Amino acid sequence: MIPQIETASLAEIKSFQEEKLRELLVYLKENSPYYRKLFDANNIAIENIQTLEDLSALPLTTKEDLQQHNDDFICVPRHDIIDYVTTSGTLGDPVTFALTDNDLERLAYNEAISFACVGITKEDVLQLTTTIDRRFMAGLAYFLGARKLGTGIIRVGAGIPELQWDSILKFKPTYLIAVPSFLLKLIEYAHNNGIDLKTSGIKGAICIGEPLRNQDFSLNTLSQKIKESWDIELYSTYASTEMSTAFSECEAQQGGHHHPELIITEILDDTNTPVAPGEVGELTITTLGIEAMPLLRFKTGDMVIAHTAPCSCGRNTMRLGPVVGRKKQMIKYKGTTLYPPALHNILNAFSDVENFVIELSHNSIGTDEICIKIGTKTPTEALLKSIKDHFRAKLRVSPTIEYLNIEDIRNIQFPKLSRKPVLIIDKRP
Repeated sequence: MIPQIETASLAEIKSFQEEKLRELLVYLKENSPYYRKLFDANNIAIENIQTLEDLSALPLTTKEDLQQHNDDFICVPRHDIIDYVTTSGTLGDPVTFALTDNDLERLAYNEAISFACVGITKEDVLQLTTTIDRRFMAGLAYFLGARKLGTGIIRVGAGIPELQWDSILKFKPTYLIAVPSFLLKLIEYAHNNGIDLKTSGIKGAICIGEPLRNQDFSLNTLSQKIKESWDIELYSTYASTEMSTAFSECEAQQGGHHHPELIITEILDDTNTPVAPGEVGELTITTLGIEAMPLLRFKTGDMVIAHTAPCSCGRNTMRLGPVVGRKKQMIKYKGTTLYPPALHNILNAFSDVENFVIELSHNSIGTDEICIKIGTKTPTEALLKSIKDHFRAKLRVSPTIEYLNIEDIRNIQFPKLSRKPVLIIDKRP
């Protein structure tokens, strides 16, 4: 199930996207209160925007714009709205997104081709280990995508390893949809309860929320720990509520494929100029085919690298490498620029570290400080020294580290109503 446009030439893909862009601009001018005001305020004649390069003449949309003018982005009457979802609010107040029936069909199509990208067919059965409620778009997308592809799905929901294994052993799913660190909990439960991982029938896991790979696509520490115990394929997928689109790996596992029929991408530097090939920049997206709340040049806040070499799977689409980090979570620490995923990778290397949370703050002279609170059953000076030495070896700096009760950290990580674990607490102004 490879859409024809994804195996087309780069010139054909560009021409296709430019036609869709022109259609989108007309739609926004006619239906979007927010973008109509933006075009008028900036004297933008949309007929002058004909190519992808012309996008640079248009203003950018930010998360703050969505927070401050949420309802003005809605392009349809209330009676056409079928579903409401909200963003997770990781870096600010949650934003509400409305979806029409056609938007839900688009969401299903996106997830169906994403599942197909990793090789899933209607002969497979998926087990969903994330929530489908709490206004969470992803869980709904997985269900709709599986239904469209014709694949069976078991909606177990978040947590409870015992219930997950009961479903695995009873219904024999072939793939899991899971946060990678939760796979470690499934492995631990299996080891403690005499479950043979080799005969589980699980072929692979579609992993969300945490990176699986280093920038060269090699497995990171977390993935290595999983595969040491459970020899299943791990597939990375990157998505967000704002995009209503996923970038999923194919079987080559060399980055998440772009779906040009669903989204236009730009990778921009701090001056909002496209970065050179192979450089890190902020992913900026324009959604295609969305009725209720389409977005134009939306800055996601995620720092990524685009890969454009042809893929062995036959697709010619751009691929996104692992997210380097969130732009707002960039840390300048003792002359070194860091992003939280680099800290996560080091902490995940220690089996004695049960859980952790990273606290960012400013010191008295206004520079960044890092304090890592670690939960462990072995809070020894030797472990502390080993972790600090590992930080110095890998990142050339060592943050402040302190021990905390495992349960206290778990309560920090999972506040009430949270849909994702909180690993970063940013107290910087």
